[in-house]
This record gives sequence, structure tokens and C-alpha cells, in this order.
Amino acid sequence: MKKNSMKNTKTKRRLRPNPGRETRFKTPFAPELNFRATEPTEFERLKDQLLREQLVTENRADVLTLLRQAANEAAAVAWTAPYPLLVLPELFREKVAAARRYGAKQASLRREIQPDPRKETGVAA
Repeated sequence: MKKNSMKNTKTKRRLRPNPGRETRFKTPFAPELNFRATEPTEFERLKDQLLREQLVTENRADVLTLLRQAANEAAAVAWTAPYPLLVLPELFREKVAAARRYGAKQASLRREIQPDPRKETGVAA
């Protein structure tokens, strides 16, 4: 059995570079800013507006944190959609509802764990 029988039997053609014209394109200017502009985009303004509307109605610090997190999560998911400005408001409402449910559940668990200071401690006088 020959060694070459397992190799490709077609003739191999070697590609040689063509020393012709340079095909690279040069940019006419160097970008002064990174890929995102420093001004807030319409998407960011919409996210901030939706968040502000929800923050006005809340005053508990733990829920405020959850609402901010919900806004960031909704924005991240909406950004992957073909039309993020259309998707963001509804997705934000869903995330806020879930955050409020989670906050209420955590508050009820804290109330169950913490002893009520108004109840008697059971110590005899």
C-alpha cells in the first residue's frame, strides 16, 4: 500500500499573491469618539423616562434598587430586538411587575423572620 493513497489525489494548486494594486480602503478621518456617542440616545432617554415614572411612586430603597435593575435588564434584552424602541416599554412593564412581586415577597419574608417589638418577650416582671 502506498503512502500517498490516503492523501488527496487531486493536484494541489498553490495560490500566489498578485502584486497588483493595493485593495485596502483608507478612512478619510480618524474617529474622535468611540463607537457610542457621548450624548444620550433616544433609547437611553426612553429608558430613563420609564424609570422615572416608576421611581416617583416608590419610596422604599430596596424596591428602588429592584426597579433600576429591572430597567437595565429590560434595556439589555430590548437592545437585541430588531426594533428596541418598540419593545422596551412593554418589556420594562413586565420586568417592573416581576420586581415588585419579588420585593413584596422579600418584605413578607423579612416580616416573618424579624420579631415584632410590640409583642411581649415573655419575661416575667
